[in-house]
Amino acid sequence: MSNSIKNIRNIAVIGPYSSGKTTLLESLLFVTEKISRKGSIAQHNTVGDSSPEARDHGMSVEVSVASTTHANIDLTFLDCPGSIEFLQETYNALVGVGTAIIVCEPETERILTLAPLFKFLDDWDIPHLVFINKMDRAKNNFLEILDALKEASSRPLVPQQYPIRKDRELIGFIDLVSEQAYHYHPDSPADPVPFPAELKIEEQITREEMLETLADFDDQLLEKLLEEVAPSSDEILQDLRQELSADQVVPVMFGIAEQDYGIRPLLDALVKEAPAPTVTTSRRQLKASASETIVQVLKNFYTPQGGKLSLVRVWQGELKDGMLLNGDRPGGIYHLMGGHQQAIQTAVTGEIVALARMDSIKVGDTLSTGEKTVQPLRKADIMQPVYALAITPERRKDEVKLSAALGKLIDEDPSLAWEQHGDTHEVILWGQGDIHLQVALERLNRKYNIPMSTQMPKVPYKETIRKSGHSHGRYKHQTGGHGAFGDVHLDIKPLSRGSGFQFHQSIVGGVVPKQYIPGVEMGVKDSLQQGPLGYPVVDVDVTLTNGSYHSVDSSEQAFKQAARIAMKEGMQNCDPQLLEPILTINLYIPNEFTSNALQLVSGKRGQILGYESSTDWQGWDHITAHYPIAEMHDLIIELRSLTFGVGFFDWQYDHLQAVPEKVSEKILSHNSAD
Repeated sequence: MSNSIKNIRNIAVIGPYSSGKTTLLESLLFVTEKISRKGSIAQHNTVGDSSPEARDHGMSVEVSVASTTHANIDLTFLDCPGSIEFLQETYNALVGVGTAIIVCEPETERILTLAPLFKFLDDWDIPHLVFINKMDRAKNNFLEILDALKEASSRPLVPQQYPIRKDRELIGFIDLVSEQAYHYHPDSPADPVPFPAELKIEEQITREEMLETLADFDDQLLEKLLEEVAPSSDEILQDLRQELSADQVVPVMFGIAEQDYGIRPLLDALVKEAPAPTVTTSRRQLKASASETIVQVLKNFYTPQGGKLSLVRVWQGELKDGMLLNGDRPGGIYHLMGGHQQAIQTAVTGEIVALARMDSIKVGDTLSTGEKTVQPLRKADIMQPVYALAITPERRKDEVKLSAALGKLIDEDPSLAWEQHGDTHEVILWGQGDIHLQVALERLNRKYNIPMSTQMPKVPYKETIRKSGHSHGRYKHQTGGHGAFGDVHLDIKPLSRGSGFQFHQSIVGGVVPKQYIPGVEMGVKDSLQQGPLGYPVVDVDVTLTNGSYHSVDSSEQAFKQAARIAMKEGMQNCDPQLLEPILTINLYIPNEFTSNALQLVSGKRGQILGYESSTDWQGWDHITAHYPIAEMHDLIIELRSLTFGVGFFDWQYDHLQAVPEKVSEKILSHNSAD
């Protein structure tokens, strides 16, 4: 690396699953001669996707880092997962880059899957361009693909190339900046060819659109266009650089990464148009030349040999080996190349490097060399988990080390979460979907040797009563010495939903001495842990009204047992009712799928509260509903299936609600069968 700030670019490679991001990275490294031979996903030998989990699944499951050089510019690429289930990895990485390449396929119906990426980039003002990959498979013409992309992006698109085809085969392109035509050649740069006259009209229309879009942000260019003065290529490139750096426009290029077609023009665009680190740093209101060093954590890795590695972006100043960051000294600074590390002594503003053995730092943390804590830099929001599995170690001895291992998994991937559920007593692992949790469990086995068994989480049902009743409980036990005696009369009645548990006593004349009344209350509470239907009881009022005692044999423990007996018999007669947790969910979907999403929710016993257009996302709707937690397990899977993978929801607990009679009968009969 050059260690010159102006010669550094860091770029995220993002896009939907199967769009060819990892293949594109291989081509970028091969064309710039960083690698001598391209790897392939099928052969499990790519620089990206180097983890065992990525290779087993044939997809990116975490950020991969690779660096190369082109035209004396050092380029660091972050190859990000495309699956919606690993989107947190992508968002965390995007926080630290100067530019993003959105890789997509030329299928107009799938371009909708880019919408969440476009929105995140625009919300963060991250400059980005589009690379349409696999153009040899295009079923639509180029202008139709552009129109579909415009629907997904809130920023105007600027095509920089126009395709040249022969018998529907992509053979080259026209550079819309210079109006020079080129033909592709395997394993070598495209060479200039005469301008194809049959494409003159289409090319002119597309080029004029490009210039008019750029002129919307440049008065001088607008003036030239009005005066019909042709701008020079240098002027157009300068506009592209300025407006891309300001995230005002989105350049569009294309190619076939597998054959290296379009890779060299893409590299040239990154070198000439992508912003230098000083631009990105100033956008964060920092100064590259400041004496205080500031870095931000983008990703944590736990390696089998080297322990914890933290991928960081140097936002300000210079990072040197041995420096203290937030009072801790890293165990080394490294450049990463896929699964390999190279030790370095210094990293400057704009570089993305790894720090070793910074055990206490989390993804998103801001670290500095100053004595005072700096204002934390903005970080990506943590996605709320939406899919869960109950997990159990296959070996009992692994229970003691499970929590530490899960903590490390979450340190690597903050979109995971786990809990020991208080009602069901299960360990619940939460994530973004089935594959997400599969990968987490594979890591748990591979890295920490803790194989797990899984099942669907139990629903934390509760129960209550619908009518009042009176109950009598007597506990009498005689032994060789002192016996045990307790006798209580209880009034039991239902309370309104959400009232919890209340205990009272109306003892007159000391028929139950005061010192034994706490035992009665404890016995009542113990009995509510499992009611007649088999679940914890809520919203019940119990009053101790009468009783009797023995001067020698009575004790607090005896009255506790008497209360349990009274509650067990009394609750059966109070018409017990099963309750289920109800969530408030907020679904976000493209409006073309709103009717299907409404049917999905209502078909799962959900109650629609309302829906409206999303205020900050054009073309998307927001549905609010009450939804039973019992129906939540597959909701995210079905929602994604309805919406090409882009629909999502958030949720929070709202209230308990009576389970419908037919559903309740089915649940209780299933329990009795077990």
